[in-house]
Amino acid sequence: MTMRWWGWGEDSHQARLGPAARGMLAERIGDARPAERVALEQVAMPEARPVPDGLRAAVNEASVLTAHEHRVRRAAGRSYPDLIRLREGRLESAPDAVVLPGSAEQVARVLDVCAREGVAVVPFGGGTSVVGGVDALAGDHAAVIALDLRRMRRCEVDAESLTAQLGPGLRGPEAEAALAEHGATLGHFPQSFEYATIGGFAATRSAGQASAGYGRFDELVTALTMVSPAGELRTLETPHTAAGPALRELVLGSEGTMGVITDVTARLRPLPESRRYEGWIAPDFDSGAEVVRALAQDHALPDVTRLSDQSETTVSMALSGTSGAKRAALGAYLGVRRRRGGCMLICGWEGSAEDVERRRALSARILRAGGAAALGSAPGRAWEHGRFQGPYLRDELLDLGYFVETLETSHTWSRYRELYEAVRSAIAGALDAQGTPGIVMCHLSHAYADGASLYYTFIAPRRPGAEIEQWRSVKSAACEAIVAHAGTITHHHAVGRDHAPYMPAEVGEVGLDALRAVKDRLDPAGIMNPGKLFPGP
Repeated sequence: MTMRWWGWGEDSHQARLGPAARGMLAERIGDARPAERVALEQVAMPEARPVPDGLRAAVNEASVLTAHEHRVRRAAGRSYPDLIRLREGRLESAPDAVVLPGSAEQVARVLDVCAREGVAVVPFGGGTSVVGGVDALAGDHAAVIALDLRRMRRCEVDAESLTAQLGPGLRGPEAEAALAEHGATLGHFPQSFEYATIGGFAATRSAGQASAGYGRFDELVTALTMVSPAGELRTLETPHTAAGPALRELVLGSEGTMGVITDVTARLRPLPESRRYEGWIAPDFDSGAEVVRALAQDHALPDVTRLSDQSETTVSMALSGTSGAKRAALGAYLGVRRRRGGCMLICGWEGSAEDVERRRALSARILRAGGAAALGSAPGRAWEHGRFQGPYLRDELLDLGYFVETLETSHTWSRYRELYEAVRSAIAGALDAQGTPGIVMCHLSHAYADGASLYYTFIAPRRPGAEIEQWRSVKSAACEAIVAHAGTITHHHAVGRDHAPYMPAEVGEVGLDALRAVKDRLDPAGIMNPGKLFPGP
């Protein structure tokens, strides 16, 4: 599948908002001015600079692409600024060429040429970064290439160890299809699942929607190989080692700034024979969060646990296309249960039929004890059906002229409430200051015994001609609120270009110096993904 050059998904798969949803947005935040998109051939970008002839010798003639479309498709990810620049056809940067290696050996040859000739390298997987992680920045180098890893799609299963060696270019659906032939799954389903790749999952420390049950992607990885300009870094394929600091952890989350991940060995699970998704309603966000905390600390957390605040609950129902009759019936039911205006909680369990029933019964006791009321399987099925729809809805909202963005963080249970309020207030205040009051929504989607993530979505009318400035103002306000309250600048979206200025608050100056020292050793010429992860030049 090839993603639209200007948005998400293919033309055959689109999300359309009905009249009721459009009316709700107009009523809540006002009308927006529809946005136009330019044609692909109208996209303006810097003229391509020459790249070394040695690149063709490192791969082959057919694997070095310089056509206009190839450059546009690898120029950016899918952050809000990326999408605005693509749609308006004004790219500030683009790769001078796209190189498609077919093996780790070819990757090593490409990096050798680029380090020698002063060419920056941006590893490129699915292009789904929402934090500027694949922006084609050359830094102070003579040129920049996008190193597209789509040809590296190995999948070898060790059925006895229940692990698999996976190539970095495998997309999520490709990996799952290959593993299903062996009766196995990774269980890793982030919202970007349809297009994101194994290499991207590892490079960004991705977290999936069922990470409470299966684990974040970094928890699944047992071994990996990274080819850096200085040579190959490989970790042992063993379940655990006490031999010093884990080099695996240096590679996971490195975002292509130290080298190129060329092989990932990950733990698998048997394909679940049963899946059960349900909706529950909590009286309010605080009591719902307390229920989630109890589930996590009592080891009864469902594999999928997603608590929406009141704003997200209301808007999600409106955007879902649920009929007025169904909403009225649900409202009447909630009135009887004294849960009108409550917060939706989606719970999902996966595994053997017996295990699902046992775990579901344990979770249900805690949910009820915490004041949550069961809504049955219909909301769960609706969530499952639309679990990857968010990016498609975002395209539709952008077409209608709305500014829509997401960001996420996490904190301990003892401080999550203050962080929730601070970030929500910062986003709302920044939107007001821009003259574009909006809707601010949040959900808790990854829970642990000691805390949880907070995932914000906000929608407002765009400022025509000043979309990037509008975004930067709101994004900065939210990030500064996160830092002020000692939350993480990212729970699972990664750092990329957008969050790099906040890394000193995340790891400290000594921590940054340590990371820079590792980068200097692995990438002496500084060619790997300039402008990402590290603040400053």
